[in-house]
Amino acid sequence: MRRLLGIALVALALPASVSGGTPITVFAAASLTDVFPRIASSPRYSFAGSDQLALQIRQGAPADVYAAASPKYTQLLYRDGFVLKPVAFATNKLIILVPQSNPANINSVYDLRRAGTKLVIGDRAVPIGTYTQQILDTLGITADVMKNVVSQETDVKGIVTKVALGEADAGLVYRTDAKPVASQTRSIALPDWAQPPIRYEVAVVKASPNLAAARAFVKQAVSKRGRLLLAKAGFGLPKKKCSGPWGTTSRATPSSSASRRARLRTPPSSSSAPLRPTCWLGGVSPAAVSCSR
Repeated sequence: MRRLLGIALVALALPASVSGGTPITVFAAASLTDVFPRIASSPRYSFAGSDQLALQIRQGAPADVYAAASPKYTQLLYRDGFVLKPVAFATNKLIILVPQSNPANINSVYDLRRAGTKLVIGDRAVPIGTYTQQILDTLGITADVMKNVVSQETDVKGIVTKVALGEADAGLVYRTDAKPVASQTRSIALPDWAQPPIRYEVAVVKASPNLAAARAFVKQAVSKRGRLLLAKAGFGLPKKKCSGPWGTTSRATPSSSASRRARLRTPPSSSSAPLRPTCWLGGVSPAAVSCSR
């Protein structure tokens, strides 16, 4: 009897998505289609362009969590009171995706200027389109490349599909989008110096009736397991920040001289156990992620 009571109390303490209650609804950028269900399989997912999903949240769509491929949308929703403080959880890079046969013989971004090339990009209203415009501007080839654009898609999956089916000679997509279609396509790197900073943010929707479960999902995304799955899918990871009595430092492994400076700043402790700083990503509380090795 005591054991059954203990099990019941644990079940009540778990968020709905964990204890088997009504699953939460996660609105997420299309480029997260493959990785998010691996991080958490129980939520209901709606994948689309970040701008479309942000608009739906403003119009009262029943979402519990929102994840975007650009901080622009999460931060504007936060400013206007629609979501709680966003958390940065992943980064990405752009690549050129071409069909496996590479019929246009594209070997670099500068080949996209060649007359007759059929190029597919994202619409300017969505993050992939904004990032594409930024890298073309940085490279100084916008005018020549835009002459070859035959379609501007509302999300990155539309670009990937057209290239994989051979309906376009090339498309600019996120690096992570190439993995699921690796047998049908080839990836061509873009100059690293020209890459725009691509940062993903996730936030709990303020009007969610499942706040505990929504917060639990965010914690899963920034947990050690979540970060491992994101890295395996090809995403970059934002640096963790650690806070302790000595102030705020980066999670990156310090040099020996930096380590000595950090130790000098560390106040003495009466306890025999070493001080263990806590870490966080963006607005996640220190309790959500541990910095201990």
